[in-house]
Amino acid sequence: MPLTRLMPALALTGLVALAAPARAQAPAGAQAAAPFSDAQRQAVEGIIKDYLLKNPEILQEAMTELEKRQQEAQKQAQASALKDSRDTLHGGLGGIVAGNPNGDVTLVEFFDYNCGYCKRALADLQTVMKADPKLKVVLKDFPVLGPESVEASKVALAVKAQLKGDRLFEYHTRLLESRGRVNGERALAVAREMGLDVARVQKDMQAPEVQAALQENVGLGDKLGLSGTPAFIIGDEIIPGAVGAEPIRKTIAGVRQCGHATC
Repeated sequence: MPLTRLMPALALTGLVALAAPARAQAPAGAQAAAPFSDAQRQAVEGIIKDYLLKNPEILQEAMTELEKRQQEAQKQAQASALKDSRDTLHGGLGGIVAGNPNGDVTLVEFFDYNCGYCKRALADLQTVMKADPKLKVVLKDFPVLGPESVEASKVALAVKAQLKGDRLFEYHTRLLESRGRVNGERALAVAREMGLDVARVQKDMQAPEVQAALQENVGLGDKLGLSGTPAFIIGDEIIPGAVGAEPIRKTIAGVRQCGHATC
């Protein structure tokens, strides 16, 4: 049913809502429109009610159209935020760089160490990285699942002072593959297993740089309108959730081919 069928009801609604203001705002000297009587107002409201009761599907059409417009507005806002935040997304304080640091395409993932979907998506990410030696990966802690996630992220960010490259990605992988809840204690245990100076990690956790990196990541996620993890960003596309390796590969191919997720 065309959305234009909404017009009679909306027009009548507008008539009722705007009648009083229109009279109040009439210019000085102009003849004001005669006010609606109570009977006339009740008649208009009755017509609107009757029309909507006979055509209730119009309300569903209106909601569908509203949702469509909201999604489009969100998409435009995200596109603008992506453009403004490109340098921070691909670098910044709070990123773990994996894969090819000089890659021709950059994949950014926002994750939480206690996110079950992030754990599931890890295998997909590893598959994509293994098959694509030109891919740069930037992993950003986005601890949205409570205080334990925040503590784990602080430890992981502090670990960056002692680990780089493949070893840092190994730490990330081990921590993400941990069973049960991941907290600061578990994050320190993984650091100990990998031979790190745990006392130094505990000291570095309190450094202003770690707090700044965490705030930067959270601020970026909020600016981009991310509502959960994992969230993958490739070029001008935000891919929410554990979608599997193939959609990620296709998006990378599109960015590589024409600079956009969809050519």
